Amino acid sequence: MKQAIPDKHLQLKSLPGVDHILALAQTDDRFARIPRSLVLESVRRAIDNTRTKIREGSPVTINDEVIIKQAALLAAQKMKNRLTPLINATGVVLHTNLGRALLCRDALDNIMAVASAYSNLELNLVTGKRGIRYAAIEELICELTGAQAAMAVNNNAGAVLLALNTLAQGRQVIVSRGELVEIGGSFRVPDVMIKSGCILKEVGTTNRTHPHDYTNAITEDTGLLLKVHTSNYKIEGFTTAVSLKELVDIGKAHGIPVMEDLGSGTLIDLSAFGLPSEPPVFEQVASGADVVTFSGDKLLGGPQAGILVGTKQCMDQIKANPLTRALRIDKMTLAGLEATLKLYRDTLVAVEKIPTLRMLTLSYEQICRDAEALFSLVTDAVGNQAELALADMTSRPGGGSYPGLTLPTRCLTIRPKTMSVTALDRKLRAFDPPVMGRIENDRFIIDPRTLQPGQDKILANILKKLID
Repeated sequence: MKQAIPDKHLQLKSLPGVDHILALAQTDDRFARIPRSLVLESVRRAIDNTRTKIREGSPVTINDEVIIKQAALLAAQKMKNRLTPLINATGVVLHTNLGRALLCRDALDNIMAVASAYSNLELNLVTGKRGIRYAAIEELICELTGAQAAMAVNNNAGAVLLALNTLAQGRQVIVSRGELVEIGGSFRVPDVMIKSGCILKEVGTTNRTHPHDYTNAITEDTGLLLKVHTSNYKIEGFTTAVSLKELVDIGKAHGIPVMEDLGSGTLIDLSAFGLPSEPPVFEQVASGADVVTFSGDKLLGGPQAGILVGTKQCMDQIKANPLTRALRIDKMTLAGLEATLKLYRDTLVAVEKIPTLRMLTLSYEQICRDAEALFSLVTDAVGNQAELALADMTSRPGGGSYPGLTLPTRCLTIRPKTMSVTALDRKLRAFDPPVMGRIENDRFIIDPRTLQPGQDKILANILKKLID
């Protein structure tokens, strides 16, 4: 007597062949712009996935259309860019996870022009001979900061590494214990110093450091006095810190160069626009520091870069360091940085055109108008399928700048009736374009401070598709 063949065996036998599905895909519009190698891989995966479900005893439907639909979805996922634009509704202006500073239109236009053509990246057009890539921005940076010389590398950590390695390799670098900061991704100033070949010498205490702490620590092995601006945290209460000017005086008295890592540096005094005062780069240069480093993609609002300014003597040494080649920035970053820096010749123009500055300085009254407009759009889009309200809340600068500062804002709060708030959050992140907001008190929060022009309408349409 023959044994009955289990249903799963029959199902496995009924699976279509790869060649059969490939032939169908050739006339299917879903595969029109997908390379054949990827179509083949996706078809094989679709069949293999179905085969695995059959062996596991899961219910499956087996026909050509089901298989080819799965293959089309797999191929489409592979074709999507992993790095994709999204809508930042979090209210965090310089969101590190979301790419920090948005570039202004001037920067984008200049990047496109330079990237789509040959350029004089390292060519002196006057002499016709090899030039220096920093020439595109050095004169401009010196104009804005008052420094004798300048250059840029890939980021501020690279700038600090390069300067320390150049000025104090194998020698002691004196720094206050209260300034041994850790930045994002667990990168710490002491670790950068070790990699630069310097010898860290801590002085003072966590909360109090005095001029005599530096003076008493200086020996013949001292190569540099370092000040690190605490741009991503604050120490309050019983505290004392040595100013850059005081440190410069100590350095001059002992013939030792002084360097400051400003972290999130700014080229204008933002206190004029209602924000707390952060030391502008030009003030630190005027204090007499030999080298000052700062970021290009934080408060400056440009592309990722580490900018070094200082005396000609120190900067010439830094430029001659072989590490500059490993840390150098590319032509697109230079193009974006140059266009951004040019806007700083007129402070009001910079605040208007540079997205980071515009978002940070938005008035509460303007935020409220934007929130009312967003509320109206979303109400029309989702109707009574969600509880909508406006609430006064706070935004944050983010990006390791302005520690502890909150900015008054008015947000749209959403509690959908058709799904949970966490489900809405998940669906928004999976949408194209993805939307990043935050959840508080079982409501999805949309902060209009970080929405870009026109995104309110896009957001309303997305919510309509997901909620209504």
